[in-house]
Amino acid sequence: MKYERINDLNRNLVNAFIQEHWYTTTMVIRGKVIDMTKTEGFFFSKDENIIGLITYIVYGSILEIMSLDSLLENQGIGSKLVEKVIHEARERRLKKIVLITTNDNINAIRFYQKRGFDMVHLFHNALDISRKLKPDIPLIGENSIPLRHEIEFELSI
Repeated sequence: MKYERINDLNRNLVNAFIQEHWYTTTMVIRGKVIDMTKTEGFFFSKDENIIGLITYIVYGSILEIMSLDSLLENQGIGSKLVEKVIHEARERRLKKIVLITTNDNINAIRFYQKRGFDMVHLFHNALDISRKLKPDIPLIGENSIPLRHEIEFELSI
């Protein structure tokens, strides 16, 4: 398994992974459109294939995680990628790491809390706004849960 930072040489591989696994390279968070082809991040690859990816943007003193994917569950890939981002935030002397997940994503809610992230905001019915910008966001999410709200997590550095 090989670890890499996203750069100009591997950007097309990363963009193809995002497109394949998210079905788009555009994400809407808190009513804001994010171009995932411009995000920073890290990935793990095996046999020249990405098996785990974390993307983020930095603004002010905040690093915001945009996506986290692991194709091999329960093998520590997601945890290692989050550790890389925490290290990156510390190296850049940032104050906190934030991320948004949706109310249906029970695995993410559990994952981030176990790693010290705190649930700090609930954006009630935020997906109604996001669907105006990106109508293909489904009404029903994981575990047949209605997809309605965004939950913000935070980790102070």
